[in-house]
Amino acid sequence: MASLFGTSKKAPGPPEGEKIKSSHVEDVSNQADEKAQGDYSGATKKTDPVEIRLVRKLDMRILPILWAMYFLNFIDRNAIANARLNNLEDDLGLVGTQYNTCISILFVGYLLTQVPSNMLMSSKKIRPSLYMSICMGSWAVVSACTALTKNYIGLLMVRFFLGITEAPFYPGALFLLSLFYTRKEIALRISILYTGNIMATALAGLIAAATFSTLDKKHGLAGWQWLFIIEGVVTFGVAGLGLVMLPDHPLTTRWLTPEERQLAHDRIIKDTVNSEASTGPMAGLKQAFCDPRLFLMAFMQNMHLSACGFNNFFPTVVGSLGFGRTMTLALTCPPYIVSGLASVVIGITSGRYNERTWHITLGMGVAVIGFVISCVTLNTVARYLSCFLFASGAYAINSVILGWVSATLGQTPEKKAASLSFINVVANASYIYTAYLYPKSDGPRYLTAMSSNAGFGFVTIVCAWILRWWLQRTNRKIQRGEIPGSHEGLLYAY
Repeated sequence: MASLFGTSKKAPGPPEGEKIKSSHVEDVSNQADEKAQGDYSGATKKTDPVEIRLVRKLDMRILPILWAMYFLNFIDRNAIANARLNNLEDDLGLVGTQYNTCISILFVGYLLTQVPSNMLMSSKKIRPSLYMSICMGSWAVVSACTALTKNYIGLLMVRFFLGITEAPFYPGALFLLSLFYTRKEIALRISILYTGNIMATALAGLIAAATFSTLDKKHGLAGWQWLFIIEGVVTFGVAGLGLVMLPDHPLTTRWLTPEERQLAHDRIIKDTVNSEASTGPMAGLKQAFCDPRLFLMAFMQNMHLSACGFNNFFPTVVGSLGFGRTMTLALTCPPYIVSGLASVVIGITSGRYNERTWHITLGMGVAVIGFVISCVTLNTVARYLSCFLFASGAYAINSVILGWVSATLGQTPEKKAASLSFINVVANASYIYTAYLYPKSDGPRYLTAMSSNAGFGFVTIVCAWILRWWLQRTNRKIQRGEIPGSHEGLLYAY
C-alpha cells in the first residue's frame, strides 16, 4: 500500500498503538501547558477544587454583607432626593440653589477622608471589619438626625457630616474585594456589589412612597422625617452584622482556616503583575502618585461618574414626564432593575474574557445614545426609554473600570488601597459640580445636563482606548525584558 501511494521510506518507529498513546500524552501535556500559561495576560482559570471551595466560601461570607451595607449606604445618602417630593424644601424654607448645595456639600466631606481611611485600612493596624462597622453605625446616626433639621443650615451641616461618615465604606469595600479576588474574578464581584447601589436607587422610590402614604403627619412628623428615621434605624442594625461577617486581611480573617488564609494570600500574590513587598501606607501612597496611569484612570472614572450625575436627580428627571408623585416614584424602579441585570452581565463577560476596553465602549455608547434621545425629544415614551438606556449603559461599566484599577495599580496592597481611594475621590468630585446641571428652570428636557452627560460618556470611551494602548505598549516592554515582572508571562490586562 505504501508503494501504491508513492510514499517515501520512514525510519522505523514504535508500534501503532504506542504511537497513539504517545500522541495522547503529548496532547495532554500541551493542554496542561496552555492552562498554566493562561490567557493573553497570563491570567488562569481556577481548576483546583480547594481554591474553588475557598472562593465559594468568600462569596458566601463577604458579598451578602457588603451588598447590604452598600444598599443602605445609598438608601441613606439619596433619601433626600425622594424627600424633596414630600415638601422637604418648603418645610425647611429652601430657596434658589440651596437644595443643590445640600446635595453637593455631602461630597466635600466625602472626599476629605477617603484616602486617609484606605491608608489606615491597608496599614494592618486596625481590623477592617471593626472599622467599617463603626463607620456604618456612625452614618446611620447622622442620617437619622436629618429628621431633626429645621432650616437650610441644619440640613447643610448634617449632609456634610454624612459625607464624612459614609466616605470610608465604598473605597474600603473595593479594597477588601481586591485583597481576596483575582483579576478574572473581581469585575463580577464589584458588579454584584454595585447592584446594591442600583437596587437602592430602584427601591428607594417605592420605600419613600410607602412611607409617605402611611406615616405622613403621624405623631407630628412629616413623611420625609419618618423616612430618615426608619432608614437610619435599619442601617444601625446591619452595622452590627458587619462585625461578624466582614473579613480582615487574607492572613488574619478569623473565619478562614489557617490553610485557607495562606491560599487566599498566595493566589492574589501570584495574580499580581510586578508584585512587590509591602512597604507601608505612606510608601504605597508615593508609589501610587508616581505611577502616571493613576491620573488617567482617575480622569476616566471622573468622566464616568460625571455621566452618572443624574443619580441624585433621577426622581426629578422621571417627574418631568408629567406623572403624579406616587407614579413618578414607582417609575424610577424599572430602569434601575434593568441596570442591575446589565451590570452583572457585563461583570461576568468582562471577567470571563479578561477584557475591559470594549465593555466600556459598549456600555457608555448605549448611555450616550440615551442621553441624546433625552435631549432631542419631549415624547414621553421615548424619554422614558432613554432612562433605561443611559442608566443601564452608564452603571454597567463601573465594575469594569474599578476592576481595571485594581489589576493595574495593585503592585502592593498599600498602593492598591491608595489608588482606589484617590480615584474614588477624584471621581466623586464630579458630584459637586454636576449637582448644578439640573436647575428646575431647565425642566423638563434638562438640556444642559443631558448634553453634558453625553460628552462625559464620550470622553470616558476615549480614555479607555488610550489606556488600552498604553498597557499594550507596557506589555511589549515586559516581554522584551525592559520591565521585569514578578511572574513569568504575567502581563497587564486590557
